[in-house]
Amino acid sequence: MTLRKFVLNASLLATAALSAGAAMAQAKEQFFPLLSYRTGAYAPNGIPWANGKQDYLKLINARDGGVNGVKLTFEECETNYATDRGVECYERLKSRPGVALFDPQSTGITFALTDKAQADKIPLLTLGYGLSVAQDGLAFRYNFPLMGSYWTGADILIQHLAKKEGGWDKLRGKKIALVYHDSPFGKEPIPLLQEREKMHGFQLSLIPVTAPGVEQKAAWLQVRQQRPDYVLLWGWGVMNSTSLKEAQATGYPRDKMYGVWWAGAEPDVKDVGEGAKGYNALALNGYGTQSKVIQDIMKHVHGKGQGTGPKDEVGSVLYTRGLIIQMLSVEAVRRAQERFGKGKVMTPEQVRWGLENLALDQKRLDALGFTDLMRPLSTSCADHMGSTWARVHTWDGSKWGFSSDWYQADEQIIKPMVKAGAEKYLSDKKLTRRTTQDCQS
Repeated sequence: MTLRKFVLNASLLATAALSAGAAMAQAKEQFFPLLSYRTGAYAPNGIPWANGKQDYLKLINARDGGVNGVKLTFEECETNYATDRGVECYERLKSRPGVALFDPQSTGITFALTDKAQADKIPLLTLGYGLSVAQDGLAFRYNFPLMGSYWTGADILIQHLAKKEGGWDKLRGKKIALVYHDSPFGKEPIPLLQEREKMHGFQLSLIPVTAPGVEQKAAWLQVRQQRPDYVLLWGWGVMNSTSLKEAQATGYPRDKMYGVWWAGAEPDVKDVGEGAKGYNALALNGYGTQSKVIQDIMKHVHGKGQGTGPKDEVGSVLYTRGLIIQMLSVEAVRRAQERFGKGKVMTPEQVRWGLENLALDQKRLDALGFTDLMRPLSTSCADHMGSTWARVHTWDGSKWGFSSDWYQADEQIIKPMVKAGAEKYLSDKKLTRRTTQDCQS
């Protein structure tokens, strides 16, 4: 062999080796597309949520070296909470190598993506939001409203009001107003509230607020005229603080107001301060800086200058919810690896199996560092929610504090509604329920 051929062959071998190495590196990356909104009227709430998700991925890479050696990667895509932009982000990122799942971070985007995800066989994780009927995994194979839906949230709020009044019979004749974001998100709890209204004889009034909710004077004029015993606030972003300011201006007692868990975080009340004192909201998760996962993030992520946002937001309500969402996503990958191969990159279909076979008992949550941040969660092919627990917390003028024990939504009411809604969806889409064999795949 001549020197020239030897050098040429060596060069070709080196190039092939580098290509193989690059391919192996590519194959060892699990990709998480992160739809977010850091701009616009919903940014104050969207930012800590997005930061928590990023920081958890960074923690798993920095502390654990990924999931069984598989590095976790991500890319954010700004939606501005707009449905069309959310769909554009999905279409752009869905074909990335190693894609695991999508968290649309918006009920409207979830509605728009549900049929697309079904066709593309990519799971949607919609923790505490999205389609309430998607709890039925036999109808919605790719939707996962983990930890609760707007029906479970609305049910828990009515349970709490009944307890506060001294029993279900005491709700009869009471006036309850729903001040809601006039969008799929805000309209989602209405069927459950109407069902409870028929059962218990309270008077439900519906007061929509045009998005994004910076102008609410007409809505609160209705509240002042109707003088409801309670106001349920189904808001998001700037709508929440505006509602509290309008309630203060019209003299409506804040301690008679109860928000959904997307209207119960620091950005919703901090600008109102003492004016929001006594305001109540659902708490889907715990918060604070004492949990092990928060301490690990402070050490391995923020302690190394890799934090996504300001250090003082770590442990806040929505930041922690972002952590939980990303933890469940990562645990779905880990669970899938247990069946399909540890140390391998999972396909979206395999991650879907992982999502519907989650088994996070208290021992596992403690090991993950999520003690006191959430309740145990276990999913199945039929149940894509896994948990329906929530508490009420109350703003004291400077901080949130829990003001109730855990409640669980009444499945005797919700399950028939879920099944009826799922059957209608299947009929409209000309689809059939999943079989026992399909649940094993």
